[in-house]
Amino acid sequence: MNPTPDADPAEPLPPTDPASAEPLNTVDALVQLSFLVQGALTRLASAHDLSLVQVRLLGILRDRRPGMLELARHLGLDKSSMTGLVARAEKRGLVQRLPSPHDGRGVLVSLTPAGRQLTDRCTAEMGQEIAALTAPLSPAEHAQIRALATKLLNASPPSRPS
Repeated sequence: MNPTPDADPAEPLPPTDPASAEPLNTVDALVQLSFLVQGALTRLASAHDLSLVQVRLLGILRDRRPGMLELARHLGLDKSSMTGLVARAEKRGLVQRLPSPHDGRGVLVSLTPAGRQLTDRCTAEMGQEIAALTAPLSPAEHAQIRALATKLLNASPPSRPS
């Protein structure tokens, strides 16, 4: 992990010749892979005039309607940062706050139709990026990387606000 000083962090380093390269150690392999994925997410966010954390917010809201505290935990944000993030997304018409049926003072956050449309488009575009990234893998290797990633994600503690 020795990027050049002027290198763009969103652009991955040029790959070495896979035939002559020794396997990376676990730290370098995971960090360099995360650079590739984060670079793809950063380009996607930029293409849709979103911040990286806004892309993460939309991704979380794809399949749930969490409360603000749950969102803050997922994103690792404090309450005021979370409130500002949701307010900006709400102003763009991407999310809406709904009263919580379980807590009279609480709110749930969900995608609006425009937010759903943008999220679906971003999901499809990211799927294309990941498909290109994983194209060299065999079907068995695809299954293996999914299983290993799932195992690591399930074993990881949840994010905590800073």
